[in-house]
Amino acid sequence: MPSSTPKNKRPIQVMPPELQNQIAAGEVVERPASVLKELMENSLDAGATAIDVSIDQGGQGLIEILDNGWGMAPDEMELALTRHATSKVTDIRELATIDSFGFRGEALPSIASVSRLTLTSITQDRDEGFEIKLDAGHIASKGPAALRSGTRITVQDLFVSVPARLKFLKTPATEARRCQDACFRLALARLDVRLTFTSGGRKIYTFQAGESLSKRLSQAWPPAVTDVLHPFDYQRDEYRVHGVTGDPQAAQGRGDRILLYVNGRPVQDKMLLRAVRDAYSGRLLSREYPQAVVFVEIPAHEVDANVHPAKNEVRFRNEKSVFSTVRRAILSALDHTNSSGPGMGSTFASETIRHDNHRARNPLGASGSAASQSYSNSHITSLSNKFNHATERKLTLDIAPHRSSADGNHWLEADMVASAPAGATSITAAAPPVASGPETYLGQLADTYLILRGEDGMLSLIDQHAAHERVLFHSFEHAGQGGDSQPLVTPLQLPLHPSEASRLQELWTDLKQLGFDMRTPTPETLSIHAIPALLTASRAKDYLRAAISGQAKNIRDLWAMMSCKAAIKAGQSLARDEALSLLSTWRTTPDKDYCPHGRPIRISWSLSELERLFKRKA
Repeated sequence: MPSSTPKNKRPIQVMPPELQNQIAAGEVVERPASVLKELMENSLDAGATAIDVSIDQGGQGLIEILDNGWGMAPDEMELALTRHATSKVTDIRELATIDSFGFRGEALPSIASVSRLTLTSITQDRDEGFEIKLDAGHIASKGPAALRSGTRITVQDLFVSVPARLKFLKTPATEARRCQDACFRLALARLDVRLTFTSGGRKIYTFQAGESLSKRLSQAWPPAVTDVLHPFDYQRDEYRVHGVTGDPQAAQGRGDRILLYVNGRPVQDKMLLRAVRDAYSGRLLSREYPQAVVFVEIPAHEVDANVHPAKNEVRFRNEKSVFSTVRRAILSALDHTNSSGPGMGSTFASETIRHDNHRARNPLGASGSAASQSYSNSHITSLSNKFNHATERKLTLDIAPHRSSADGNHWLEADMVASAPAGATSITAAAPPVASGPETYLGQLADTYLILRGEDGMLSLIDQHAAHERVLFHSFEHAGQGGDSQPLVTPLQLPLHPSEASRLQELWTDLKQLGFDMRTPTPETLSIHAIPALLTASRAKDYLRAAISGQAKNIRDLWAMMSCKAAIKAGQSLARDEALSLLSTWRTTPDKDYCPHGRPIRISWSLSELERLFKRKA
């Protein structure tokens, strides 16, 4: 704790320019990616139609930006290296209508103060360029230089003057990915600009001027995502929201593919993010995120960009209207999309558990109980498909939707079918009630909930989808931990998008532990020589494609997602033996009270609680 009484009283004085720049650099120059962003924004503000970006060692060793913009005269160059010198804002009134990326005049001197920076530029009316070299903010040399057009800025040895900052940087590979992401985000904002990005001598992006948004996205996002993006363009009063949004079936476990822009500026805004996620309410699980690129265009006086030196944050004059407009724009795309069509989950369902002709495999592993083993491959397959209704007896209660009414257990024992209006709630009775462990299985409510009566009179409802999710998740998890493999006679070949290849390297160790034997004969090809014993070849490809396309943060999340897609659904009828088999296996499954996403599986009422609900006692 610092002392409340300073040992030496100092007079108040203006900080030296070098110290001012160092402090400003702490806000503006967080890491190499923030340097790259600031310099690219300067190029765009200077009217550039072509920008070439190069980095080395994750941007810490080198960041170079070359553009064909207007350029600067020698006297302007020295002024540009001074704090709060800018051509973008001249009086306070212009702060209310900012239409440029930069306007604070802090970035260039801040970057120069913590690196070795070379600024070279030429204006269109000159035959010779000019160059200024700085070392930690001090001019080392200046003079004529050769340059065809525009401006070139080279930043070397970032944080050389503040080595303590280097400790806060991640690995060069991680910092390089962040630089790549910063470049990509700006490339989406200006489709009219040709842009290249090179990292460590390898060309990563080549964006041509005039490309469509989908074309640019396809260079960074895998086909599993870009093939199911839906465009939208929504206008309300002076607000316009347009872009693309992903199919709920392609949702992922991370929110890094939700890109937000306000008047062309990439921003990070919690309110806009909430609006996007709210539009997907009821279509995604709580831990899933959609993909979306959202451009919000509103009058300049309705938004304040002067919130933070990094200019990633904005404030809206009317947050409620902006939220509503963004939400409606996303819904306009989703409502025109048949999100219930076949997807990875539905095609996966019928082949969740592999049954080999040469050997029967317990889906819960060798350590499963007898009850678990009784839950055979045929049971799981039948639960995941359309069921046979021939043996079922239904009783439809004459009640309004979303209401419940019963008189004891008489309705469960009735041997009749009562007519009911359209939309009434149906109950499938087990005739007669069948003992299921310590409880009696009474029937199925609304083709969604399994009804149990305990020996002590406890009444329970089991969510069949959530219970099946938990069973499948345990099956996947157990098989994954075991790592049993089955070799393939003919290796599977999987083409790789650059983004998928990067994600594959992150998951490589986990996938091998699951039982995959993989090789990469070329950077664009994955060769699969063995797969987990639990999966068929087609299912193995589905798993890999889902994993490397970013639909899960890790393998555990992937199992949870796949178990949800494969589990029986709400509204799906179960024959008595199917329900009993599911209940038997669910009871022996670890963590059986909640599904993998945290939803409760069982809700129960004791006899006394029921009596209180019916006002029979206080």
